[in-house]
Amino acid sequence: MISYHTHGGDVYRHQNVTDFSANCNPFGTPESVKEAVARAMDQVCHYPDVECERLREAISRYEETPQEQIICGNGAADLIFALVLALKPKKALLPAPTFAEYEQALEAVDCEIKRYTLKEECGFLVGREFLECITEELDMVFLCNPNNPTGVLIEQDFLQDVLRRCEKCGCILMLDECFVDFVEHPNVHTMKPYLAESENLFILKAFTKRYAMAGVRLGYALCADRELLEKMRMVTQPWNVSILAQEAGIAALSEREYVEESMKAIHRERIWLLDGMKRLGYQTYASSANYIFFKGPEDLYRQCLERGILIRDCSNYYGLSRGYYRIAVRLREENTKLLHVLEEIRALQAV
Repeated sequence: MISYHTHGGDVYRHQNVTDFSANCNPFGTPESVKEAVARAMDQVCHYPDVECERLREAISRYEETPQEQIICGNGAADLIFALVLALKPKKALLPAPTFAEYEQALEAVDCEIKRYTLKEECGFLVGREFLECITEELDMVFLCNPNNPTGVLIEQDFLQDVLRRCEKCGCILMLDECFVDFVEHPNVHTMKPYLAESENLFILKAFTKRYAMAGVRLGYALCADRELLEKMRMVTQPWNVSILAQEAGIAALSEREYVEESMKAIHRERIWLLDGMKRLGYQTYASSANYIFFKGPEDLYRQCLERGILIRDCSNYYGLSRGYYRIAVRLREENTKLLHVLEEIRALQAV
């Protein structure tokens, strides 16, 4: 059984640590976003716009997607639950390990879950046999690209095959692209170009990671099935996106230089950090995102915490046991500190 609501970023119970457990942009929240939230305080006497009209207009320009294909929510998790509540699937397919909220939402509607195990010996890749698991008895298929927590990227050619299989079997492909912005050449890997062709495709996005806005709670989704989006609106509470969140999102979407420069730095740091971990003898996997999935001693989480470093213990993910961890890619000074701690722990184990 998965331990729900166990996530990275628990700085409330682990204070005065360097947090590598949450995969947010290490450059921090843009100043323009903070200023927009401060200005929006003058409007909090009013209800938020239930249509999120100005925000959806801004997302439409940013994503080059029609406004009527966009729905906003109180973070990506809110939209996962809204989608499942709207569809009420009887059976769904999940890879394992993957983001825990998919299963949590499905269990809320008593959906039967079929799992496809990602094998360590295959580098946690989604293999061609995944297509055979998509059958007419399914209502939904979930994929996260790059996957969380492994960071493994699924190539677009294969995703096209998955989408075609879902269309043939009459099920929805819920594709989580919350981390696709962090991969090199994200436009090559996003499935947005196929939205116009298929109403079976539902793409999930969020402001949380790209702009380091986890505390604001703002996500959005792209889908050509307007009837499905309307069903989602019918099952969500009204005013689920606050005035503060809407204004923060509008401001964030204008931060083009922030995104470009931070992504370049994260790409450099990921390679540097991966090389350092391999040099120390830690087993890492082919992460393409802003985090690194790796294997280490079963007590590594405790040892790092004792030294002021908070990492993500992944043992609560379905399909993983103790000894699997995830770390965010941060800035050089922090990454250097992490490597020193990992080296110190390695040296003590060798004694």
